[in-house]
Amino acid sequence: MVPFNTVYRKMMQNVHLAPENDEDDLYSGYNDYNPMFDTEDLENDVAFQQAARTSHGRRPPVTAKIPGSASSRPLATGFGPKTTLPSSMGRPMTGGIQDGVSRPMTAVQAAGYTKAAMRGSSFDPLGQARGPAPPLEKKNSDSPEEKLRQLEKKVNELVEESCVANSCGDLKLALEKAKEAGRQERELLRQREQITPPENINLDLTYSVLLNLASQYAANEMYAEALTTYQVIVKNKMFTSGGILKVNMGNIYLKQRNYSKAIKFYRMALDQITSAHKEMRMKIMENIGVAFIKTGQYVDAISSFEDIMSISPNLKAGFNLILCYFAVGNGEQMKKAFKKLIAVPLEVDFDDKYISLNDDLHTNLLLEAIKNDSISQMERERKSMAEEYIMTAAKLIAPVIETSFAVGYDWCVDAVKASHYVELANDLEINKATTYLRQQNFNQALETLKMFEKKDSRVKSAAATNLSFLYYLGNELAQATNYADLAVNSDRYNPAALTNKGNTVFANGDYEKAAEFYKEALRNDSLCTEALYNLGLAYKKLNRIDEALDFLLKLHAILPNSAQVLYQIASIYEIMEDPNQAIEWLLQLISVVPTDPRVLSKLGKLYDNEGDKSQAFHYYYESYRYFPSNIEVIEWLGAYYIDTQFCEKAIEYFERAALILPTQVKWQLMVASCYRRSGNYQKALEKYKVIHRKFPENVECLRFLVRLCTDMGLKEVQEYITKLKKVEKLKEIREQRIKSGRDGSARNRREGGGDSGGTKGERLSAKLKALPGTNEPYESRSSKEIDASYIDPLGPQAERPRTAARKRTEEDDFADEELGDDLLPE
Repeated sequence: MVPFNTVYRKMMQNVHLAPENDEDDLYSGYNDYNPMFDTEDLENDVAFQQAARTSHGRRPPVTAKIPGSASSRPLATGFGPKTTLPSSMGRPMTGGIQDGVSRPMTAVQAAGYTKAAMRGSSFDPLGQARGPAPPLEKKNSDSPEEKLRQLEKKVNELVEESCVANSCGDLKLALEKAKEAGRQERELLRQREQITPPENINLDLTYSVLLNLASQYAANEMYAEALTTYQVIVKNKMFTSGGILKVNMGNIYLKQRNYSKAIKFYRMALDQITSAHKEMRMKIMENIGVAFIKTGQYVDAISSFEDIMSISPNLKAGFNLILCYFAVGNGEQMKKAFKKLIAVPLEVDFDDKYISLNDDLHTNLLLEAIKNDSISQMERERKSMAEEYIMTAAKLIAPVIETSFAVGYDWCVDAVKASHYVELANDLEINKATTYLRQQNFNQALETLKMFEKKDSRVKSAAATNLSFLYYLGNELAQATNYADLAVNSDRYNPAALTNKGNTVFANGDYEKAAEFYKEALRNDSLCTEALYNLGLAYKKLNRIDEALDFLLKLHAILPNSAQVLYQIASIYEIMEDPNQAIEWLLQLISVVPTDPRVLSKLGKLYDNEGDKSQAFHYYYESYRYFPSNIEVIEWLGAYYIDTQFCEKAIEYFERAALILPTQVKWQLMVASCYRRSGNYQKALEKYKVIHRKFPENVECLRFLVRLCTDMGLKEVQEYITKLKKVEKLKEIREQRIKSGRDGSARNRREGGGDSGGTKGERLSAKLKALPGTNEPYESRSSKEIDASYIDPLGPQAERPRTAARKRTEEDDFADEELGDDLLPE
């Protein structure tokens, strides 16, 4: 044993104290480290290398002097030169040499050291020398079990793909996948029966495949196949939950309108569902009630809905119960059912849930975020549905539960005010006014709406908006403006109120201001289609055509089938002198309203302006077919047949025009002219005689009578010549009186101003003298036009044959001098 003093002296040899006069080094000590972490000379450390090569090597004790060992390795410190340590780790060895035989070091065998026999191997504690691990053993894909597993996986994938296709709306693909899954499942069953006993069959897979196939058949309206598949499931006793599928079979029979079988299967399903499934039972009972309503068995339907309302009341069952009592005409039961309906809890605290009680920014942001989440949307939909049921039920029963509509509506309003739907009372009152409007009882509607002038701002704004609309329809713009102002002041964010205000300003001709109100309405509600349409009209009035077109095109994107919007767009393109675009939009319009005669005549006019007579005739004729009283269309069709040398067909249209306007001689003259152009002079003569009897002072008729009688050699010619001269003389006298009256009035104005024009009676007498005779229709012709030869509105005519044996007489000369040649009018 080495004495302690000897060891202490050796240790102190390596300790060097700093001189007292040395200054402190602020950066000393940073390079000092524990010598046991020194790894620089491990390659030269013989003891470490020997230990690394074998786990059986024994290291000498501290006092042993083994040449070339690590004891001669210097130790580096911050206080002196390197010195030696007994081992590379600075600790005594755990093993020793006994009789020249190395023994393994204890406590390190688990780290990878080997026995003495393996001393020559390298240090490999992780076993890396053995190489990579062998690959996993591949499964035998040819085994029957593996084939069955793969086939079962494929069946499940086909069922999933079928469900996904159905959810995406591709019903045909869903059915194909379901059929393929059925075929693969049957193949799986056949193979499994050959390998495993029958009790190992996967019944859940078979059930899911059959159920999916039946559902896809029903979705594709292949009801017979769906019912057959459902029967396979229901009749199989191995499917414990197959009885519930009778509900699906009842739904199919209901779609097929086989209501008796639907009720039968619903009741069978109801018998197989325990009372634990309360909600399911209520839904089946509701289906039974609906089926009874379809068959007209209202008493049985009432029994079903009454059971539902007593066990688990809901809005739909309550509304159907009211319908049943309405059908049987039981007013008292209607009242009770209505009370049950408004007593159904809504279970939505929509108003209080999202109200912030403090100014915490994080809480306010959270409330804003959840206001539009899916749950909030579901709550809004539920509340909207409840309001719709209650409002519809009130409008339905109000006229029959009391002696009058007003009393019945008042009862409904009082009942709603006593329920937790109290906010619907005002809406019911406004609906009451709307019902008065539908009944054309405007006074009652006005009185009802005026009751809301002292209500809260929202209701007041709605009532004032309706009042403004009523007065606007009655052309009482002052009252309409007053109530429009009241509506806007009550609720500045009401787009309907702003639109009505814009309408009143528009009616007064202030289109710029009206456009501002329409814009404000759109800022509050970008989907306010009325404001968007009116804004386009306002810009059209202001001749800002491009802006008007932009707004109307935006509205067309929202309402693609609106006839008014399509017509306005076509009208704007016509103003922009783009007939092709106008025609295109009008063609879209007639696809929406194919029987509108005005649109058809507009198309005909555009095609006529473009020179396409065939298309113009088509649309003018279609317009005439739907509305045969449009004079412009009749005139165009008659002129078209004249141009195409079909005068006989033109007669039909001019005769209709004469029936529509019997006091205008123009159309009857055209009928007679058509007879002349077609060579039927006898018919023409008869027609002119009829015209002369109706209009004895018509100069044109007399001239044609003289001409025809002369050409045909009739004796009445002298009589008509005399009448013609007499009528012309009367016209000259009238014209002279008119001329002298005009000259006298002008002379009086020059001499003494306006008072010298005669008395009021004299001026009225002069005006009457200037008018045509009592038997002569008014024609807008000047005296110069009357004196000139008559211009046939139907254009040049064929030469009239004259009798060769007859000599030319004075009447012939007179006729040629007066008539001259017929010309085509401009």
